[in-house]
Amino acid sequence: MNTVNTQEKTSSIPYVLALIGIMTALTCVLAPLSLPIGPVPISLTNLVIYLSIYILGMKKGTTSYLVYLLIGLIGLPVFSGFTGGAGKLFGPTGGYLIGFIPMAIVAGIIIDRFRDSRWKCFLGMVLGTLICYLLGTVWLAYQANMDFKSALFAGVIPFIPGDLIKMAVVVVIAPQIRSQLKRAHLL
Repeated sequence: MNTVNTQEKTSSIPYVLALIGIMTALTCVLAPLSLPIGPVPISLTNLVIYLSIYILGMKKGTTSYLVYLLIGLIGLPVFSGFTGGAGKLFGPTGGYLIGFIPMAIVAGIIIDRFRDSRWKCFLGMVLGTLICYLLGTVWLAYQANMDFKSALFAGVIPFIPGDLIKMAVVVVIAPQIRSQLKRAHLL
């Protein structure tokens, strides 16, 4: 009987690529679902990013998001409202899409380091999200010819309660998912 070492299996390149692909696909399915409330829609993009970095870790989770961005950049309708293309990425809400990259990195570093502390993971997501908010708001103000305060009220203030709920959901369910995946030798 030929047995495969579980560690070798879960760290193999095809296996890692499959995990990244699964989370990218989940982002492509959930991110377009949005609620237009103004120039910046409510979407599930950050929820999936938080989930990805918690389950896969910072490097693989961030890579998953970067692949998603490339898919949207080439024109597939994976951005909020089932849109895609460079116009969306470089338009008024593009700063938030780009801001999700440092959000994933910062939150991911903190989550990777303090995975056993849900409170610290939550604070890591808050810190990463603040960076995303800043980048997105500056870009929105520039692209939409708004002052910073108007852009803040259009692109940040209405989203704070929902984003805090998304973070809370992730710190509750992601450890369970990660634990089950580890128990099944999939992580």
